[in-house]
Amino acid sequence: MSELGREGSVQQSEIEQMRNDKSEAVEIVVSKWLRVGVLASAAVILAGLLLFLISGDSGYPEQTFPTSLAGIYAGLLSMKSYAIILTGLLMLIATPVLRVFISIFVFLHEQDYLYVGITIVVFLILVASFFIGSAG
Repeated sequence: MSELGREGSVQQSEIEQMRNDKSEAVEIVVSKWLRVGVLASAAVILAGLLLFLISGDSGYPEQTFPTSLAGIYAGLLSMKSYAIILTGLLMLIATPVLRVFISIFVFLHEQDYLYVGITIVVFLILVASFFIGSAG
């Protein structure tokens, strides 16, 4: 193999190594944010549960509870324990969905268009399932 051929393959492998290092760094940052999201949602759920145990009241009469984002938000502003717990659950649900959304941009940056397409389809299915679930 000629000297130029070896230099070209060495440069190519260095470029691939730099891409892999950058991808790994992005994955580490994303995984840390996933942990933060899960811990934050657990803290919010725990706060709502403690408020419920201390007050003995969900903040809503009888068997009623908020079923819309606006209702949960209004209950959250009023510090109703059930709304706080629901907010934590929504945060827990949103955490992996956000991960899928971020992955689209990670794959775009890596120019891995097959995975960009697959991830967009997965994200659209997730979003559609939320709308279908709220309609039914």
